[in-house]
Amino acid sequence: MGRDGDFSPCPRGSIAYILLMPEYKSLTAAEIAAGVNAGKLSAATLTEEALSLAKTEGKRLNAFITLCEEKALKQAQAIDREVREGGAAPRILAGVPVALKDNICYTDYETTCGSHILDKFIPPYDATCVTRLIEAGAVIIGKTNMDEFGMGSSNENSYFGPVKNPVNHELVPGGSSGGSAAAVAQGIVPIAYGSDTGGSIRQPAAFCGVYGLKPTYGSVSRYGLVAFGSSLDQIGPLARNARDLALGYQAICGRDDHDATSADCGHPDDTVEIKTGRKFKIGIPAEYFAEGLDPEVETVVRDVIELLEKAGQTFTDISLPLTDKAIAAYYIVANAEASSNLARYDGVRYGLREGGDGELADMYAATRTAGFGDEVKRRIMLGTYALSAGYYDAYYLKASRVRELIRRDFRKAFEKVDLIITPTTPTLAFRLGEKIDDPLAMYLSDVYTVPVNLAGIPAISVPGGHSSDGRPVGVQFTAPRFDELALFQMALCLERND
Repeated sequence: MGRDGDFSPCPRGSIAYILLMPEYKSLTAAEIAAGVNAGKLSAATLTEEALSLAKTEGKRLNAFITLCEEKALKQAQAIDREVREGGAAPRILAGVPVALKDNICYTDYETTCGSHILDKFIPPYDATCVTRLIEAGAVIIGKTNMDEFGMGSSNENSYFGPVKNPVNHELVPGGSSGGSAAAVAQGIVPIAYGSDTGGSIRQPAAFCGVYGLKPTYGSVSRYGLVAFGSSLDQIGPLARNARDLALGYQAICGRDDHDATSADCGHPDDTVEIKTGRKFKIGIPAEYFAEGLDPEVETVVRDVIELLEKAGQTFTDISLPLTDKAIAAYYIVANAEASSNLARYDGVRYGLREGGDGELADMYAATRTAGFGDEVKRRIMLGTYALSAGYYDAYYLKASRVRELIRRDFRKAFEKVDLIITPTTPTLAFRLGEKIDDPLAMYLSDVYTVPVNLAGIPAISVPGGHSSDGRPVGVQFTAPRFDELALFQMALCLERND
């Protein structure tokens, strides 16, 4: 089936377009599900509108790699038919159009990971999160653009070209889940899914002014997520409000027999009806407000702290002393795992194949040279070096030990506080092309997000405000393992007191 649709828009002057576009964009996922379950909204009509927006506004942003038009319409029609016939239980995402980052497997459609090396690869199975989304009634309209194999902080490393930030098309949307963040911020879908290995959900959420959740490691199955760093990767939702984010998480979380690292974490039913009465003790780590933080970002975070204090939340100073070691540890661990995971792309079994008439080793080299982009090649080489004989102890083993110390820092902090507040990113969204030739500057964009992945704990980025020139600023809250509910409660508290 491959890529559906030629991105040609439906007639802009049509009655459906004129009447439905503003209404659809204003609807939350919760409102859509309630309306579809009650028979007051048509899943098929909403899906047609989402696809129309993806073909027009999504094309301008370069937010999508593939549209899943045929299956989406069939899914939506089946939901409408089920509602008309009655007897089925309401579904939490009934008729809600959603988008998937293009490293999440979905049968009948290409999964490219934003890379040339997976040219024409169609997975033979659905990711567990896809299965659960369909069971929840969601309608998958497309696969979103991303940094190649999740390696990047700007969405400029995609084989399919960079994504533009809906706030300002000259700015990056953040990476690597930039297409998902842009699709949500533009109103094409109320919920999209990304993956977060070192900040790849939270950073684009911050740059695009939406909500993004990196769940606890193990709370969402990784089965069907193309691996970058297996001990770090986690699938999570992006949305335009706290309740939709909670719904998006509720639909996909929980134990999966296909993923031995997944946990039977449970999910309280009242996550959908988030309560705001809970009072938290929130830690402020000095290390996250040190040199390198943009003054405008710090101002917004300090304003959020003041706002929450007025709402009855309490704050205390804490220390996370190994914060400055996190970037180095992360880029050793993540690249080492990437070196191992990406060794499977050799041109033999699937995807791109170059130089097939020569020696096997020559074919491997030709395929990987042509198939991988510069950033992926850089990380494979760094990871291979860190794992090589004579250097394993000096690099990978030492980074793993630092990782455990970072986990301990967080555990000690959560003995004193319920949540931790920090900036999501040290800078505002930067211009396309500004950092693409400076890998170190790009890596430092993740300085506040990678510690969370190393520790395996959950974190959320919420819109905190804007800079003087209108760029969004994200505020990050971090919680103990499997306490996503606290993050949703805090996000809604901020949302309602803003």
